[in-house]
Amino acid sequence: LMTQSYILYGSPLSPFQRKVEAVLALKGVEYESEAVNVMGMPDWYKEISPLARIPSLRDPSIATEGSEGTITDSSAICGYLERKYADPVLYPADPFDYGRALWLEEYADTGMATAGGMHLFRPILFNLFQGKEPDLDTARTTWNEKLPPLWDYLEEYLGGRSHFIGDNITMADIAVACQIFQTDMLAGGPDKGKWPGLVAHYEAMKEHTCFARNKAACEKMLAKIVPEKFDLRR
Repeated sequence: LMTQSYILYGSPLSPFQRKVEAVLALKGVEYESEAVNVMGMPDWYKEISPLARIPSLRDPSIATEGSEGTITDSSAICGYLERKYADPVLYPADPFDYGRALWLEEYADTGMATAGGMHLFRPILFNLFQGKEPDLDTARTTWNEKLPPLWDYLEEYLGGRSHFIGDNITMADIAVACQIFQTDMLAGGPDKGKWPGLVAHYEAMKEHTCFARNKAACEKMLAKIVPEKFDLRR
């Protein structure tokens, strides 16, 4: 029996940590969070994560210090957890559906994260963390030009269903919801009038218990620095 719980290194504000936290919650796995300053990453963490990314997960049953016993990158961590804890299944067994789940995870982790994270979340929040004015011009361009085509694709892919693949939560649902939450924290979600299916899906996912711990941590961190959301509409 493992006497220590897993350690998740990173920040709850990361959509990739949010994804891992959702998987840990769904699979009923206990873990402790350990903060890593992404704006001034410590050397001990760079040893664990040579690409300087968060999160990383430590399995203390393998090693309790150093890079040994750690896995870095949210998709790698989720793959590990899926193999180790079979229930519930988050990557479908059907080969084609499995491929679709991987694709939508990648779509979220790359396409949505680049637009919403690098060009909206960071220009606002990283500036605020450094005592600067938020770069609302960059964020506004992203909100009005870069995000809508991404949401269009998801709206069509979803086709009014409650889940992207099958009848249960898969990695596709988790990964997409994590990225929408990233922009929602600062500017709200997509327009229900334009993307009704996607908004219904997101609202249901946001209220799922698997996001409760992360959501509470994010709200606590942002309460003072972002007392109200930014209006980025043109």
